[in-house]
Amino acid sequence: MSAGGSRVVRWGAGRWPELPVRRYREGDDGPRVTRRLLAGGDDAGLAGELRYFEVAAGETTRFERHQHAHAVVVLTGRGTVRLGDEVQAIEPFDLVYVAPTAAHCFRADPGQPLGFLCLVDRERDRPEELDGGAPEAPPGRPTPASS
Repeated sequence: MSAGGSRVVRWGAGRWPELPVRRYREGDDGPRVTRRLLAGGDDAGLAGELRYFEVAAGETTRFERHQHAHAVVVLTGRGTVRLGDEVQAIEPFDLVYVAPTAAHCFRADPGQPLGFLCLVDRERDRPEELDGGAPEAPPGRPTPASS
């Protein structure tokens, strides 16, 4: 580690192997969605947190909303994002801005996981889980049932 806690965390095998994998939410069974805290946290001296989420092929994050905004950059895979009632296809390097109180969820296309960076405030409210959820694929995109 460099002076003052500065460091380089190496990417390997499509992930950051030295950073712990956490479940998407407490009580979640299975690895359908995982997260890693890349930067931030209580001792990092940053106002935000940079996290990496991975959604297993054909799976979805929960449909939720909260008071804080966040920015998502897709790194790997393809999928869809539901923002309110609108569903859009997403792919690597797309940027998704989720406004405060916007209902949203992410779904990975079948065949490969969807990996994305998510930037949020370090201090933020807890999400409210909503009914509904998984976005259907836009026209021309496969769904888990059709693959």
